[in-house]
Amino acid sequence: MTDLDIAEVARRTGLAVSTLRFYEEKGLIASSGRHGLRRRFGPAVLERLALIRLGRTAGFSLDEMARMFAPDGRPHIDREMLAAKAQELDETVARLTALRDGLRHAAACPAPTHLECPTFQDFLRSAASGTLEPPPRTPLRRPARRAT
Repeated sequence: MTDLDIAEVARRTGLAVSTLRFYEEKGLIASSGRHGLRRRFGPAVLERLALIRLGRTAGFSLDEMARMFAPDGRPHIDREMLAAKAQELDETVARLTALRDGLRHAAACPAPTHLECPTFQDFLRSAASGTLEPPPRTPLRRPARRAT
């Protein structure tokens, strides 16, 4: 396969030409030369950009992504860095799951007000302390009836 024009790389990857230029400035990709005023890239840039996109989707910074390539441009991915990011994602998923479960409970809670619901009170305390915990996986608690 021959070198690709920057516009072709942009078309194939869905990235803006300005993004490709920025990645080149950051040292994430390297053009193989120019044809007139247009940058040219080797076909391997497509795989490299796919790796960068995957890393960005996982939450890696561009600086972290730059460290995942050897000086010759081949991937040199630090497995400990991947394991740490996976752990970070597990923690994010747990927090989001707790938030989702709390919102679902609040939406379906039969208590007259959310502040009268013990489960919602637990959820609120957890949120206030910064340790958002999922509400207990028990059926919705019915509020105590008030004496009239």
